[in-house]
Amino acid sequence: MIILAIETSCDETAVAIVEFKKNKTKVLANIISSQVKAHSKYGGVVPALAARMHLKNMVPVLRRAFKQAGKHTPSASQPTPLKRGIRCIASQSVSLKRGIHFDKNKIDYVAVTKGPGLIPALVIGVSAAKALAYSLNKPLVGVNHLEGHIYANWLTEFEKSIKSKVYKVSKDCKVENDFKLWKPEFPILCLTVSGGHTQLVLMKKDLNYKIIGETVDDAAGEAFDKVAKLLKFSYPGGPLIEKMAKKGDRNKFKFTRPMINSKDYNFSFSGLKTAVLYEVCGFCDRKDEAVPRLYGNQYKADISASFQQAVIDVLISKTVRAAKKHKVKNVILGGGVSANKELQKQLKEVINKEIPNTKYQIPISNLSTDNALMIAIAAYYNIINNKNIKSWKNVKADANLKLR
Repeated sequence: MIILAIETSCDETAVAIVEFKKNKTKVLANIISSQVKAHSKYGGVVPALAARMHLKNMVPVLRRAFKQAGKHTPSASQPTPLKRGIRCIASQSVSLKRGIHFDKNKIDYVAVTKGPGLIPALVIGVSAAKALAYSLNKPLVGVNHLEGHIYANWLTEFEKSIKSKVYKVSKDCKVENDFKLWKPEFPILCLTVSGGHTQLVLMKKDLNYKIIGETVDDAAGEAFDKVAKLLKFSYPGGPLIEKMAKKGDRNKFKFTRPMINSKDYNFSFSGLKTAVLYEVCGFCDRKDEAVPRLYGNQYKADISASFQQAVIDVLISKTVRAAKKHKVKNVILGGGVSANKELQKQLKEVINKEIPNTKYQIPISNLSTDNALMIAIAAYYNIINNKNIKSWKNVKADANLKLR
């Protein structure tokens, strides 16, 4: 089975072509075009700009994916004619014929992120996927973005290394392509931590989700980015907070740990973000004025380390408590913030100490952030369980799509 997957939920235009055969997986292509440089001057993602760049990048990314896939498969007798479908994508006569030697008939399914995410960005990806499904006369699988982050953990026990890089449209994504699919024991508890979501999801079997805890305000990743902005770090700020934290004292500032002692498994990070604001800014007589203090690199490092530790303490406390109550066999991480090495390390240490019979799993490093490979993996499990397989006419973007 070969799946072509598209991901455009935020600011990465991503396409993957993946072959699934029994318990083995071959990544034929995995291309990502990042928009970080375009959005950095605004301090965050601008939805309308993201959509325009997805529209601009979609055809080149698809072309590069087909070219890359052709290197891993026998050449087709004829190049892939997708002119009709791509005309629907870009509203212009664009052909993928040139330089492509991948047989279109090898594709069995088209998959796409249908939500949640930025609606202008999602619409571009869904429209592209519908055009391809129509052109190739293949079924279309709509995938929940959060489901993709969860199932990124299933690509494991890889036989060859995969490089953690984001490749531009103009370059090939050089991927060593032989992997195995994880066969976990259920129940599983997944901590999904990203810029838009922070959730604890209980799974008793494949594609069975119960959200037992989630943020009541800001997501953890959003808090990272906003604190980074307070400290005058460039966008995206989360990785810079992590980098600076290595040089800082995590006990320097006693920031609040919101809801850490609440009886439920919900999260809150707006109060923590406000606590950092109060520390970073001095206040004048006028309440509407905030004057940033004159702070150096060590101050920024101490703030970063103290803030990061506060977030980690809350995430670990809730996760371990939930894992104990529900007697899970595996705890897994997902989402962009799951790439944080300190979170990975401390969560592993606490699990090994307090619930040693529970296994701990994290995604391959470059599958933590948004990519189409994770969408292909999630689509595969939907397909083998006969779920969400539809005609191209029946798949719609949904910015507020829930994980069910």
